[in-house]
Amino acid sequence: MLPKKKHNPIGDPAVRGDINVTPLVDVCLVLLIIFMVVTPMLQKGADVQMRQTPDPGKMPENQKQVTVSVKQDGTVCVQQNWVTDENLPATLKELHDQNPDKSVVVKGDRRLKYKDVRKVMRLINEAGFTRVGLVVEKKRT
Repeated sequence: MLPKKKHNPIGDPAVRGDINVTPLVDVCLVLLIIFMVVTPMLQKGADVQMRQTPDPGKMPENQKQVTVSVKQDGTVCVQQNWVTDENLPATLKELHDQNPDKSVVVKGDRRLKYKDVRKVMRLINEAGFTRVGLVVEKKRT
């Protein structure tokens, strides 16, 4: 007959009650990296430095919205696509013909002269769009 094991009140010495946080930290770091990479991609239009104002009005974003960005060097992007000055009126007219209910938001770089942004807005109006807005950032205090 086999000898009976004595009951150890402390428990089995091989079993530990410590929490292993290493997998949790690994998962959190991977999620952080994913969010750091994906967040800049969520921006609509080209990357421009927008004007700042203390109390910008709210304009709801929707699927029927076209973003036109005017960069510092004067190049124009419709959504994410660069468009030449010669093709811009035709591109805007084509977008309007596809869906005339769309609204247009203009992101003008703050280092531009206003006349450059106004020229693009005039072309947008000539294409037939009636709802045009300017995008600004809230001024940080």
